[in-house]
Amino acid sequence: MASRLPVQSRSKAAVYVLLAVGFASMQDAVVKGVSGDLPAYETVIFRTSFAMPLLLGWLVWNNSLGNMFRTHVMLLVGRSLVLCSAYFAFVLSIAALPIATSVSIYFTMPFFVAALSGWSLGEKVPLYRWIAIITGFAGVLIMVRPGSEAFSIAALLALYSAFGYAAGQMMGRHLSSRVGTEVIANWQNITYLGVGIIVGLAAPLFAGLQIEDRSMAFLLRPWTWPDSQQLALLLVMGLLSVFGSVSFIQAYRHAAANFVAPFEYSGLLWAVLNGIVFFGDFPDAYTCIGAAIVITAGFWMLRHDYAATQSEIRSTA
Repeated sequence: MASRLPVQSRSKAAVYVLLAVGFASMQDAVVKGVSGDLPAYETVIFRTSFAMPLLLGWLVWNNSLGNMFRTHVMLLVGRSLVLCSAYFAFVLSIAALPIATSVSIYFTMPFFVAALSGWSLGEKVPLYRWIAIITGFAGVLIMVRPGSEAFSIAALLALYSAFGYAAGQMMGRHLSSRVGTEVIANWQNITYLGVGIIVGLAAPLFAGLQIEDRSMAFLLRPWTWPDSQQLALLLVMGLLSVFGSVSFIQAYRHAAANFVAPFEYSGLLWAVLNGIVFFGDFPDAYTCIGAAIVITAGFWMLRHDYAATQSEIRSTA
Protein backbone atom coordinates (compact mmCIF):
# COMPACT_ATOMS: atom_id res chain seq x y z
CA MET A 1 0.00 0.00 0.00
CA ALA A 2 2.84 2.41 0.86
CA SER A 3 4.44 1.96 -2.54
CA ARG A 4 1.19 2.81 -4.27
CA LEU A 5 0.55 5.99 -2.31
CA PRO A 6 2.96 8.21 -4.28
CA VAL A 7 1.33 7.09 -7.53
CA GLN A 8 -2.12 7.85 -6.15
CA SER A 9 -0.97 11.24 -4.85
CA ARG A 10 0.60 12.16 -8.17
CA SER A 11 -2.57 11.09 -9.99
CA LYS A 12 -4.61 13.39 -7.75
CA ALA A 13 -2.12 16.20 -8.36
CA ALA A 14 -2.42 15.76 -12.12
CA VAL A 15 -6.23 15.87 -11.95
CA TYR A 16 -6.22 18.94 -9.71
CA VAL A 17 -3.79 20.91 -11.86
CA LEU A 18 -5.67 20.07 -15.06
CA LEU A 19 -8.89 21.25 -13.42
CA ALA A 20 -7.16 24.40 -12.15
CA VAL A 21 -5.80 25.25 -15.59
CA GLY A 22 -9.21 24.62 -17.14
CA PHE A 23 -10.90 26.94 -14.62
CA ALA A 24 -8.29 29.65 -15.22
CA SER A 25 -8.63 29.32 -19.00
CA MET A 26 -12.41 29.69 -18.80
CA GLN A 27 -11.90 32.84 -16.72
CA ASP A 28 -9.68 34.22 -19.48
CA ALA A 29 -12.38 33.55 -22.06
CA VAL A 30 -15.00 35.33 -19.93
CA VAL A 31 -12.74 38.36 -19.46
CA LYS A 32 -12.01 38.62 -23.17
CA GLY A 33 -15.71 38.21 -23.91
CA VAL A 34 -16.72 41.22 -21.80
CA SER A 35 -13.62 43.33 -22.53
CA GLY A 36 -15.38 45.19 -25.35
CA ASP A 37 -18.18 46.44 -23.08
CA LEU A 38 -17.06 46.51 -19.44
CA PRO A 39 -13.89 47.99 -17.90
CA ALA A 40 -11.22 45.73 -16.43
CA TYR A 41 -11.60 47.09 -12.92
CA GLU A 42 -15.31 46.29 -12.99
CA THR A 43 -14.64 42.63 -13.83
CA VAL A 44 -12.17 42.50 -10.92
CA ILE A 45 -14.67 44.11 -8.50
CA PHE A 46 -17.44 41.70 -9.43
CA ARG A 47 -15.11 38.68 -9.47
CA THR A 48 -13.70 39.39 -6.01
CA SER A 49 -17.10 40.33 -4.57
CA PHE A 50 -18.64 37.05 -5.73
CA ALA A 51 -15.62 35.09 -4.47
CA MET A 52 -15.47 36.79 -1.07
CA PRO A 53 -18.27 34.87 0.73
CA LEU A 54 -16.73 31.53 -0.26
CA LEU A 55 -13.23 32.60 0.78
CA LEU A 56 -14.42 34.07 4.09
CA GLY A 57 -16.39 30.88 4.71
CA TRP A 58 -13.20 28.90 4.15
CA LEU A 59 -11.44 31.16 6.67
CA VAL A 60 -14.15 30.66 9.30
CA TRP A 61 -14.34 26.91 8.63
CA ASN A 62 -10.62 26.61 9.44
CA ASN A 63 -10.94 28.85 12.52
CA SER A 64 -8.39 31.20 10.93
CA LEU A 65 -10.23 34.51 11.13
CA GLY A 66 -7.95 35.63 13.95
CA ASN A 67 -4.87 34.86 11.84
CA MET A 68 -5.63 37.51 9.21
CA PHE A 69 -3.75 40.25 11.10
CA ARG A 70 -1.47 38.10 13.23
CA THR A 71 1.74 37.89 11.20
CA HIS A 72 3.46 38.88 7.94
CA VAL A 73 0.67 41.30 7.02
CA MET A 74 2.94 43.65 5.05
CA LEU A 75 4.41 40.76 3.07
CA LEU A 76 0.93 39.37 2.41
CA VAL A 77 -0.28 42.73 1.11
CA GLY A 78 2.92 43.34 -0.88
CA ARG A 79 2.70 39.95 -2.57
CA SER A 80 -0.99 40.50 -3.31
CA LEU A 81 -0.25 43.89 -4.91
CA VAL A 82 2.42 42.36 -7.14
CA LEU A 83 0.06 39.57 -8.19
CA CYS A 84 -2.74 42.08 -8.75
CA SER A 85 -0.57 44.14 -11.10
CA ALA A 86 0.33 40.95 -12.96
CA TYR A 87 -3.33 39.96 -13.23
CA PHE A 88 -4.33 43.36 -14.58
CA ALA A 89 -1.47 43.20 -17.09
CA PHE A 90 -2.59 39.78 -18.31
CA VAL A 91 -6.28 40.63 -18.72
CA LEU A 92 -5.37 43.87 -20.49
CA SER A 93 -3.19 41.89 -22.89
CA ILE A 94 -5.94 39.42 -23.81
CA ALA A 95 -8.26 42.32 -24.57
CA ALA A 96 -5.97 43.21 -27.50
CA LEU A 97 -4.27 39.92 -28.39
CA PRO A 98 -5.53 36.42 -29.18
CA ILE A 99 -5.72 34.44 -25.95
CA ALA A 100 -3.20 31.89 -27.28
CA THR A 101 -0.60 34.62 -27.86
CA SER A 102 -0.98 36.10 -24.36
CA VAL A 103 -0.88 32.67 -22.74
CA SER A 104 2.18 31.64 -24.77
CA ILE A 105 4.05 34.76 -23.63
CA TYR A 106 2.87 34.17 -20.06
CA PHE A 107 4.53 30.75 -20.10
CA THR A 108 7.89 32.51 -19.76
CA MET A 109 6.96 32.67 -16.06
CA PRO A 110 9.05 29.59 -15.10
CA PHE A 111 12.10 31.26 -16.67
CA PHE A 112 11.58 34.35 -14.52
CA VAL A 113 11.24 32.07 -11.49
CA ALA A 114 14.52 30.36 -12.40
CA ALA A 115 16.31 33.67 -12.87
CA LEU A 116 14.85 35.30 -9.74
CA SER A 117 15.70 32.33 -7.53
CA GLY A 118 19.37 33.28 -7.71
CA TRP A 119 18.68 36.83 -6.60
CA SER A 120 15.90 36.34 -4.04
CA LEU A 121 16.82 32.97 -2.52
CA GLY A 122 20.58 33.01 -2.96
CA GLU A 123 20.40 29.88 -5.11
CA LYS A 124 22.99 29.27 -7.80
CA VAL A 125 21.36 29.34 -11.24
CA PRO A 126 22.95 26.48 -13.22
CA LEU A 127 24.00 26.78 -16.85
CA TYR A 128 21.12 24.65 -18.18
CA ARG A 129 18.63 27.09 -16.69
CA TRP A 130 20.31 30.06 -18.36
CA ILE A 131 20.21 28.18 -21.67
CA ALA A 132 16.49 27.49 -21.18
CA ILE A 133 15.84 31.12 -20.18
CA ILE A 134 17.60 32.53 -23.23
CA THR A 135 15.91 30.01 -25.53
CA GLY A 136 12.49 30.73 -24.05
CA PHE A 137 12.84 34.46 -24.55
CA ALA A 138 13.99 33.86 -28.11
CA GLY A 139 10.63 32.14 -28.61
CA VAL A 140 8.86 35.22 -27.23
CA LEU A 141 10.78 37.47 -29.63
CA ILE A 142 9.54 35.32 -32.52
CA MET A 143 5.96 35.73 -31.31
CA VAL A 144 6.00 39.48 -30.67
CA ARG A 145 8.48 40.46 -33.44
CA PRO A 146 9.81 43.79 -32.09
CA GLY A 147 9.85 46.42 -34.83
CA SER A 148 7.01 44.83 -36.76
CA GLU A 149 3.34 45.77 -36.81
CA ALA A 150 2.62 42.75 -34.61
CA PHE A 151 4.56 44.32 -31.73
CA SER A 152 2.28 46.08 -29.23
CA ILE A 153 1.88 47.29 -25.68
CA ALA A 154 -0.30 44.23 -25.07
CA ALA A 155 2.66 41.91 -25.73
CA LEU A 156 4.73 43.78 -23.14
CA LEU A 157 1.84 43.54 -20.69
CA ALA A 158 1.71 39.77 -21.15
CA LEU A 159 5.46 39.58 -20.56
CA TYR A 160 5.17 41.70 -17.41
CA SER A 161 2.37 39.45 -16.16
CA ALA A 162 4.78 36.50 -16.32
CA PHE A 163 7.39 38.47 -14.39
CA GLY A 164 4.85 39.63 -11.81
CA TYR A 165 3.50 36.14 -11.17
CA ALA A 166 7.06 34.83 -10.87
CA ALA A 167 7.92 37.52 -8.32
CA GLY A 168 4.72 36.70 -6.43
CA GLN A 169 5.66 33.02 -6.41
CA MET A 170 9.09 33.86 -4.98
CA MET A 171 7.45 35.92 -2.22
CA GLY A 172 4.99 33.09 -1.65
CA ARG A 173 7.79 30.67 -0.81
CA HIS A 174 8.49 32.69 2.33
CA LEU A 175 4.81 32.68 3.30
CA SER A 176 3.57 29.17 2.52
CA SER A 177 5.26 27.57 5.53
CA ARG A 178 4.27 30.38 7.92
CA VAL A 179 0.74 31.39 6.93
CA GLY A 180 -2.31 29.28 6.09
CA THR A 181 -3.38 29.12 2.46
CA GLU A 182 -6.85 30.38 3.38
CA VAL A 183 -5.28 33.53 4.87
CA ILE A 184 -3.14 34.08 1.77
CA ALA A 185 -6.14 33.61 -0.51
CA ASN A 186 -8.30 36.06 1.45
CA TRP A 187 -5.63 38.76 1.53
CA GLN A 188 -5.17 38.34 -2.20
CA ASN A 189 -8.89 38.65 -2.85
CA ILE A 190 -9.24 41.73 -0.60
CA THR A 191 -6.26 43.40 -2.26
CA TYR A 192 -7.63 42.76 -5.75
CA LEU A 193 -10.96 44.28 -4.68
CA GLY A 194 -9.26 47.34 -3.18
CA VAL A 195 -7.15 47.95 -6.30
CA GLY A 196 -10.21 47.48 -8.51
CA ILE A 197 -12.11 50.12 -6.52
CA ILE A 198 -9.18 52.57 -6.64
CA VAL A 199 -8.77 52.19 -10.41
CA GLY A 200 -12.53 52.57 -10.80
CA LEU A 201 -12.50 55.84 -8.84
CA ALA A 202 -9.62 57.15 -10.97
CA ALA A 203 -11.12 56.11 -14.32
CA PRO A 204 -13.48 59.13 -14.66
CA LEU A 205 -10.40 61.39 -14.77
CA PHE A 206 -9.66 59.95 -18.23
CA ALA A 207 -13.25 60.09 -19.51
CA GLY A 208 -12.56 62.85 -22.04
CA LEU A 209 -9.69 61.06 -23.74
CA GLN A 210 -10.02 59.22 -27.03
CA ILE A 211 -8.17 55.97 -26.32
CA GLU A 212 -7.48 53.85 -29.38
CA ASP A 213 -5.42 51.10 -27.74
CA ARG A 214 -7.75 48.25 -26.75
CA SER A 215 -5.78 47.38 -23.62
CA MET A 216 -5.87 50.92 -22.25
CA ALA A 217 -9.51 51.32 -23.26
CA PHE A 218 -10.33 48.16 -21.29
CA LEU A 219 -8.52 49.61 -18.26
CA LEU A 220 -10.02 53.11 -18.27
CA ARG A 221 -13.49 52.66 -19.78
CA PRO A 222 -16.25 54.25 -17.65
CA TRP A 223 -18.28 52.03 -15.35
CA THR A 224 -21.11 50.29 -17.18
CA TRP A 225 -23.68 48.26 -15.31
CA PRO A 226 -23.66 44.71 -16.71
CA ASP A 227 -26.78 43.26 -18.24
CA SER A 228 -28.16 39.96 -16.95
CA GLN A 229 -26.01 37.85 -19.27
CA GLN A 230 -22.82 39.72 -18.37
CA LEU A 231 -23.69 39.54 -14.68
CA ALA A 232 -24.09 35.78 -14.96
CA LEU A 233 -20.69 35.53 -16.67
CA LEU A 234 -19.06 37.61 -13.92
CA LEU A 235 -20.66 35.40 -11.27
CA VAL A 236 -19.29 32.33 -13.03
CA MET A 237 -15.86 34.00 -13.18
CA GLY A 238 -15.90 34.59 -9.43
CA LEU A 239 -16.73 30.94 -8.78
CA LEU A 240 -14.07 29.79 -11.22
CA SER A 241 -11.44 31.91 -9.47
CA VAL A 242 -12.19 30.19 -6.16
CA PHE A 243 -12.28 26.68 -7.63
CA GLY A 244 -9.08 27.39 -9.58
CA SER A 245 -7.20 28.68 -6.53
CA VAL A 246 -8.22 25.69 -4.41
CA SER A 247 -7.35 23.25 -7.21
CA PHE A 248 -3.88 24.77 -7.65
CA ILE A 249 -3.24 24.56 -3.91
CA GLN A 250 -4.35 20.92 -3.82
CA ALA A 251 -2.21 20.06 -6.84
CA TYR A 252 0.99 21.38 -5.27
CA ARG A 253 0.06 19.78 -1.96
CA HIS A 254 -0.16 16.27 -3.47
CA ALA A 255 3.03 16.32 -5.55
CA ALA A 256 6.30 18.17 -6.07
CA ALA A 257 6.38 21.27 -8.24
CA ASN A 258 8.58 19.63 -10.90
CA PHE A 259 5.81 17.05 -11.43
CA VAL A 260 2.90 19.49 -11.37
CA ALA A 261 4.34 22.35 -13.43
CA PRO A 262 4.42 20.61 -16.86
CA PHE A 263 0.67 20.04 -16.67
CA GLU A 264 0.15 23.81 -16.59
CA TYR A 265 1.16 23.91 -20.25
CA SER A 266 -2.24 22.36 -20.99
CA GLY A 267 -3.42 25.96 -20.66
CA LEU A 268 -2.10 26.65 -24.15
CA LEU A 269 -4.42 24.00 -25.60
CA TRP A 270 -7.33 25.60 -23.76
CA ALA A 271 -6.27 29.03 -25.01
CA VAL A 272 -6.14 27.92 -28.64
CA LEU A 273 -9.48 26.11 -28.35
CA ASN A 274 -11.24 29.02 -26.61
CA GLY A 275 -9.78 31.49 -29.06
CA ILE A 276 -11.02 29.53 -32.08
CA VAL A 277 -14.45 28.57 -30.71
CA PHE A 278 -15.48 31.85 -29.06
CA PHE A 279 -13.51 34.54 -30.89
CA GLY A 280 -12.43 33.07 -34.23
CA ASP A 281 -8.77 33.66 -33.36
CA PHE A 282 -6.50 31.20 -35.15
CA PRO A 283 -2.85 31.41 -34.00
CA ASP A 284 -0.49 32.44 -36.80
CA ALA A 285 2.73 30.65 -37.72
CA TYR A 286 4.89 33.00 -35.61
CA THR A 287 2.79 32.29 -32.51
CA CYS A 288 2.92 28.53 -33.10
CA ILE A 289 6.69 28.47 -33.65
CA GLY A 290 7.42 30.80 -30.72
CA ALA A 291 5.09 28.90 -28.38
CA ALA A 292 6.70 25.59 -29.37
CA ILE A 293 10.14 27.00 -28.52
CA VAL A 294 8.94 28.38 -25.15
CA ILE A 295 7.27 25.10 -24.16
CA THR A 296 10.22 22.96 -25.32
CA ALA A 297 12.63 25.12 -23.33
CA GLY A 298 10.35 24.90 -20.31
CA PHE A 299 10.13 21.11 -20.44
CA TRP A 300 13.89 20.87 -20.98
CA MET A 301 14.55 23.00 -17.88
CA LEU A 302 12.06 21.03 -15.77
CA ARG A 303 13.62 17.74 -16.90
CA HIS A 304 17.08 18.91 -15.84
CA ASP A 305 15.68 20.27 -12.56
CA TYR A 306 14.18 16.85 -11.83
CA ALA A 307 17.46 15.10 -12.67
CA ALA A 308 19.40 17.51 -10.44
CA THR A 309 16.96 16.94 -7.57
CA GLN A 310 17.24 13.15 -7.88
CA SER A 311 21.03 13.39 -7.96
CA GLU A 312 21.02 15.49 -4.80
CA ILE A 313 18.73 12.99 -3.05
CA ARG A 314 21.03 10.08 -3.96
CA SER A 315 24.13 11.97 -2.80
CA THR A 316 22.60 12.66 0.63
CA ALA A 317 21.07 9.19 1.09
